[in-house]
Amino acid sequence: MTTGSETHGSHPMEIRGAVQAGIPIFIGYFPAAVAFGILAKGCSTSLLEAFMFSAVVFAGASQFIALNLLMTGMGPGGIILTTLLVNFRHFLMSAYLSTRLRNLAHKTYFLLAFGVTDEVFSVLSFHKKALTPQFVFFLELSAWSGWVSGTVCGYVLGGFLPDILTQSMGVALYALLLAILMPALKTARVTVFLAVLSAVLNTLLIWLDLFPAGWTIIICILVVAFVGAMLTPEKKEVTCE
Repeated sequence: MTTGSETHGSHPMEIRGAVQAGIPIFIGYFPAAVAFGILAKGCSTSLLEAFMFSAVVFAGASQFIALNLLMTGMGPGGIILTTLLVNFRHFLMSAYLSTRLRNLAHKTYFLLAFGVTDEVFSVLSFHKKALTPQFVFFLELSAWSGWVSGTVCGYVLGGFLPDILTQSMGVALYALLLAILMPALKTARVTVFLAVLSAVLNTLLIWLDLFPAGWTIIICILVVAFVGAMLTPEKKEVTCE
């Protein structure tokens, strides 16, 4: 396997290629982040808090979930745990990408892992050339800047919109989750079953009112993830004789 230092030519070429690859992500992130910024404004957060929320967390759908949980009065521990569970897949994505970025300092891995999102991972996975830290960093920076700038613009825009329209931006969370889920729903019946199970279980737990506000989501994540792991067939390794 080739390493990053052996490929891609000069850094300016890598940076330009990374920015070009990141433009579609920027365009896709910006309107979703505007919706988040408007919703954050409607939840009475400050501009600095909304900015730091996107700049430090940078977690897309999880930020919408966290904002909704804040409105329900859930504590920091529950919100952090929920965000961790929702984003747990990023550990697997980062672990895979680390195999394509060898011989880097540990702090570089941590920095690059911070910017891994579903869309960034998708672009990097299909990138045919060997990955370099410069390419990954500037691709992630393009995605990050789209999300953060959209949040700030949305927050400012939210100051001019009527309250009823600002509050309605909460529906963006469901649109975002549906966009993530829809490709899998079209191809796997197990995914459809798990989505229905999650909805039924969450509704049942809310109706029973056994747990504090927001904790039903954590329970649903754990139960449905366990059921999904049991129902997903194990892929057998194919060996050539």
